[in-house]
Amino acid sequence: MKKITVLLVDDHQVIRKGLRLVLEDSGEIEVVGEASSGEEAIDLTFQHSPDLVIMDLSLPGIDGIQAMIQIKKKKPEQRVLVLTMHEDSIYLDKVLAAGGNGFVLKRAADVELLSAIRAVHRGEFYVDTSFQKYLVTRALSPEEPAKMKRAFELTPRERELLKFIALGYSNMEIAKKLNISVKTVENHKTRIHDKLGINSRSKLVRYAMENGLV
Repeated sequence: MKKITVLLVDDHQVIRKGLRLVLEDSGEIEVVGEASSGEEAIDLTFQHSPDLVIMDLSLPGIDGIQAMIQIKKKKPEQRVLVLTMHEDSIYLDKVLAAGGNGFVLKRAADVELLSAIRAVHRGEFYVDTSFQKYLVTRALSPEEPAKMKRAFELTPRERELLKFIALGYSNMEIAKKLNISVKTVENHKTRIHDKLGINSRSKLVRYAMENGLV
């Protein structure tokens, strides 16, 4: 039986190695390449033409959503399965809008990933079981897209920091990215919370996406 060829895209080498072991141990899958950034994912997708790209969302440079959009633009038939730690439904909405073929949470990968790969390879759409109720509700009660609000009240640095928050970076990672102290990051986050009147991280993520920051 011909094996399913996949490209692994994740910026953590340990995760890629673990996924490779699990997938190749199944006997059904051949990993033809690994990418650690969005740009590399695009290049290797066109180089190897895998049956399936397994894509993380939080990547250096071009993130997973933008990489998927660029891949789909040039190769609409390419199947992309998102494997992410992000559990907010807004990320699922983004994946759907970008043309993704599946969405699985990393915490459920040991149970659902192989089933998701098989389903997407068959041409089906697969979504993590924890989101099935959300999709049913979404389908039965479609809402008009909310008018996008502008983030004029945030400074350029605060908008930049909010982008990293939405992408799942820790305070330490943001500090390194922006070359500032962790304390400065915490101060910026406090001002962002105060200006927007938003205290939960999931609502900050939604705000960032509605305003085109990610």
